[in-house]
Amino acid sequence: MSSTSPLPTHRPDLLARLAEPRRYDLAVIGGGATGLGVALEAASRGYSVVLLESHDFAKGTSSRATKLVHGGVRYLAQGNLSLVREALHERSALLRNAPHLAKPLAFVMPSYHCWEAPFYGLGLKLYDLLAGAAGIGKTEFLSRDETRQCLPTVQPEGLKGGVKYWDGQFDDARLALALARTAAQQGALLVNYCPVTGFIHESGQLAGVHARDEETGQTFEVRADCIVNAAGVWVDQLRALDGAAIGKVVTPMVAPSQGVHLVVDRSFWPTDHALLVPKTRDGRVLFAVPWLGKVILGTTDTPRDDLAREPLAFKEEVDFILRESARYLARAPQAVDVRSIWVGLRPLVKTQGKERRSTKGISREHTVLVSASGLVTVTGGKWTTYRAMAEDVLQHCHDAALLPMRGGSVTAVLPLVGAATSQHKMSEAAGLHSYGSEAAEVQALPGHDRWLCPGLSEAMVRFAARYEYARTVEDMLARRSRVLFLDAMLAESKAGDVAELLQAETGVDPQLDAFLALSPLYRTLPS
Repeated sequence: MSSTSPLPTHRPDLLARLAEPRRYDLAVIGGGATGLGVALEAASRGYSVVLLESHDFAKGTSSRATKLVHGGVRYLAQGNLSLVREALHERSALLRNAPHLAKPLAFVMPSYHCWEAPFYGLGLKLYDLLAGAAGIGKTEFLSRDETRQCLPTVQPEGLKGGVKYWDGQFDDARLALALARTAAQQGALLVNYCPVTGFIHESGQLAGVHARDEETGQTFEVRADCIVNAAGVWVDQLRALDGAAIGKVVTPMVAPSQGVHLVVDRSFWPTDHALLVPKTRDGRVLFAVPWLGKVILGTTDTPRDDLAREPLAFKEEVDFILRESARYLARAPQAVDVRSIWVGLRPLVKTQGKERRSTKGISREHTVLVSASGLVTVTGGKWTTYRAMAEDVLQHCHDAALLPMRGGSVTAVLPLVGAATSQHKMSEAAGLHSYGSEAAEVQALPGHDRWLCPGLSEAMVRFAARYEYARTVEDMLARRSRVLFLDAMLAESKAGDVAELLQAETGVDPQLDAFLALSPLYRTLPS
């Protein structure tokens, strides 16, 4: 299938395929970065694959990242060189396979003490060495004037100089969508809004899952030789369901950590360079990252015990970001300047036998477990290493005799949907850059010249409904486009127009009222 001929995602057809009496090699539960990566890895090797997502693809953590494709500078300080080296290799693959969604980004660490530039600069030189041929730019020591040229609105008082290094940036939700659509091109069946409601066990071994379509209530029995639980921070719920069916007590493995991000206008940070403060007064990290015409400020790392689908920021987290931003930005944003606030839960893997007081020291590496019944659970890790995680999952499936080994991995050099041409170089302001080689397909649809707001045309809504699994207003304004994440009030103002277009395209309720209840959470700061 040519990348210029997108596969339709007509839901009745997807559900008809799901209802067919067949047995898959692999069933994946969870449509975030990890689950989608596993589905693509398996489908590209020739396995028959079905993926079921309870909500929308990347609805959870995978659309709420800091938008960085990185090796993990702070992991150098922890001495975890193997994780850094792997992530740098995967960074290179992602930049190569999705150039319309990921790009190099220059970071600057400003120095306000004489020791900072040489201390962090030497570490970043090691970062370059670990990247090797996968490097995307050399670390440079900057004078005070050079630092101000890169960061014109950085706090000048006490500035000594800085260090410039390179990492990557991406659009997380649209990358997830590209993974889903590329997996579909490789033959996988992917269905969103179709939660798994139970497991099928035969003689104590997993044989399949029960699922239900959220729109129609239709139920399905899906059989598979191997089942992968890739539900992110929610993996323990499925592990407990599996354990209860076979009389096993399951110990939770996930320690959720919350990351908060604030979005402000580019006037506060009018540069294409990102800011990194590796150690604030309380030891946390601070970013100011230009993204899609706005600036992301963050992030936090706060333990949580609940698993809310829409987690809310704590007041102390917002205060921290605004307070620390004021120390490094000459013009400090205030609460009234925040255009959007969003929160993601990270699925960190617990350290067994140790009381959890902080998530800072918990490993960012992923973990794969195989239960007594054969449920393969993967959690932890980070966006940058999704592909390596998928390879590891399939190796565990093979080692557990749940899947036969079938060919080697090809995903390191497999372009994702839209990556075929250089059209990704068009301006981000046009909104078409993220479609890459499919931009012409979008522009061929009705409404290509009618813009709902900057970066979102009527044609993009139609394309999302026809080819990108979009069902609701939230799907469109939060993940197919990123308006909700960039300017929540703007998203609210365009929700009615989007709902009308989706209704016409899909014939189902686009959940406008639900979106209008959700959007205030993205523009209301805790008090």
